[in-house]
Amino acid sequence: MSDLVIGVDGGGTRTRARLANMCGETLGAGEAGTANPNAHGDSAAQNEILAAIQRAFDAARIEKQSVAAACLGIGGADRADARARFKTWAAQHIAPRVAIVNDGEIVLAAGSPDNWGIALIAGTGSLAWGRSRGGKSARAGGWGYLMGDEGSGFELARAALRAATQAADGRGEPTQLLPAILEYWRLDDALDLIPRVYRAGLAPADMAQLAPLVVRVAQDGDHVARGLIEGASAALADMVIAVARPVRSEEKEIPLALSGGLLLQAESLRTRLLAELRSRAGNFSPVALVHEPAIGAVRLAVELARP
Repeated sequence: MSDLVIGVDGGGTRTRARLANMCGETLGAGEAGTANPNAHGDSAAQNEILAAIQRAFDAARIEKQSVAAACLGIGGADRADARARFKTWAAQHIAPRVAIVNDGEIVLAAGSPDNWGIALIAGTGSLAWGRSRGGKSARAGGWGYLMGDEGSGFELARAALRAATQAADGRGEPTQLLPAILEYWRLDDALDLIPRVYRAGLAPADMAQLAPLVVRVAQDGDHVARGLIEGASAALADMVIAVARPVRSEEKEIPLALSGGLLLQAESLRTRLLAELRSRAGNFSPVALVHEPAIGAVRLAVELARP
């Protein structure tokens, strides 16, 4: 039997894979494109997963082989039919023992000491997922950019574009978001935003690249940008609180694991989020920043591989 395991973080922007031993120690890591099946279909997502795994083997200088177990955390694979399809495929191509979980589950496994509590992801999209000590799970968000993703990088960027265009019209408050966005995209006039947004085929991940700019403008004191940050933090707090209700039980404190590019990079947003949670929902502790959710996938793969 192989003494290797694979952990995969299939996010909306990129896929990261880690090849590890049975102690959970990383031997090699690899990256590829997005593995969200809702965005590009199963086949494209599976190709990116295999590419990331191959690069992890290459980095470890180990010939690719079947491993003892694999855990794949895939955004967009929450439904039972999607999990079944991916599990059948992964059992044929990756490992005989496979767990297909959502991306919140691997964030929680990476950031919670005992693998219970709440995971909050805010990157291109947003999701809250939690598990109680007794194994009861709950989720909020994760509906995608057309129906949800409140508090995400994409939603923050879209709100900033709306505020900027309303300022250009004179319908909204003046804001430094307008010149900042024009400078970022190297545009001369507000009307140039129309072809930049509608003709360039911007994916949600491309749009979300404006989110750090919104954070910077807010930190410089712009009233409108600050309001957008406040709205994003409130939306994320709403998701955490919705998940906390069924997860809390008798617990006085709930572990909270935070991940996703927006949450990890924007300290001001995190600070406001945690303050809002304290005022509305009690204590969340410990709070962990999860930079590598694939480590959580490795942890789950090791547990799966053990007899």
